[in-house]
Amino acid sequence: MVLLLLRERRLLALLLRVMRHGGPPALGGRTGVIWGRRCSMPTPVSPLPGRATPSATAAYAREARAAAGHFREALGVTVSSLGIGTYLGRDDDRTDAAYADAVCRALQLGINVVDSAINYRNQRSERAVGRALRDGTVPRERVLVCTKGGFLPFDGARPRDPRSFVEETYVRPGLLRWDEVVDGVHCLSPRFLSDQIDRSRRNLGVATIDLYYLHNPETQLGEVSRDEFLRRLRAAFAELERACDDQRIAAYGTATWNGYRLPDDDPEHLSIDDVLECAREVGGARHRFRAVQLPFNLEMDEAASLPNQRGRTLLQAAAEAGIAVLASAPVLQGRLAHLSPAERQRLSGLDTDAQRALQFVRATPGITCALVGTRSVAHVEENAAVARIAPAA
Repeated sequence: MVLLLLRERRLLALLLRVMRHGGPPALGGRTGVIWGRRCSMPTPVSPLPGRATPSATAAYAREARAAAGHFREALGVTVSSLGIGTYLGRDDDRTDAAYADAVCRALQLGINVVDSAINYRNQRSERAVGRALRDGTVPRERVLVCTKGGFLPFDGARPRDPRSFVEETYVRPGLLRWDEVVDGVHCLSPRFLSDQIDRSRRNLGVATIDLYYLHNPETQLGEVSRDEFLRRLRAAFAELERACDDQRIAAYGTATWNGYRLPDDDPEHLSIDDVLECAREVGGARHRFRAVQLPFNLEMDEAASLPNQRGRTLLQAAAEAGIAVLASAPVLQGRLAHLSPAERQRLSGLDTDAQRALQFVRATPGITCALVGTRSVAHVEENAAVARIAPAA
């Protein structure tokens, strides 16, 4: 009886605190009533069903005000030659809102490729993308939603004790072991990747992620042998094939920074033939490995100039295999916004150097899409203006 009275007093005290302070922060804007006082209540968000489809993306392309060649066939759907990325920025609400607005504006202006990663801004970038998708500017089936996993992400902000966070979030639940973590930040454990896919789906608010990349897998080669790396890659791909079977993702690939751009004798070099062989070993001839991502711009042009793929360039090897190539850093985080007079002459017909740098990338044979990271609506509009000029111009 005494215990029951204590519980009732604690419950009463809790309810009084809720009434006094207006309740917990709203998660979606729904309100409820406790003892006659209106309080914020969490709202569960149902994932958007479906995925990018051939018919819906083709309809999006037909309705867009874009020049011929802006849209391409890739990954079984129609995608824009420009995409929006979500990498940089502070871990704060203002940046979240800016990214959500930028993605919404991009979707309005003929850009239907959205790229993120679970570790970008400690999961906040994915959540901002999810907010934009739920806005309803464009139906879910018209958008190619892409994200990445492999780096250990924090949640919302960097914790005071990162190791303890990883221990509590990933190690103790059995999602990874410390001996599977490279450089303290990177893991390809199948259990970890499965967890990351589901976290990303929740962040993005989608039932199916259209394209899921292993994020900078070459990071592993800094600590493990190539044989061990390929074993880990096969195990990771097997998990991604299972995720495709479960319709949690539709396709997968590798997003890299150095791997595909390095000479073939470099310890961190990636061979697309070896990567595809791993996919075939676990997924058979009908594996779902469909895309690679790497930096490509006026300064970092190795994908088109360096024959590091058994005598071919990366773009040549990818084209032979039917693999889409999405280019990151097309304006090199703004550093290519100031071109030389010769480069301006070569890329005439556009108003700004950033537009000229984008035109160079999207007009390069073999490049499927140029991914431009921005949280500025004005920059989205500047970038989208390139779509009104044919890539070959």
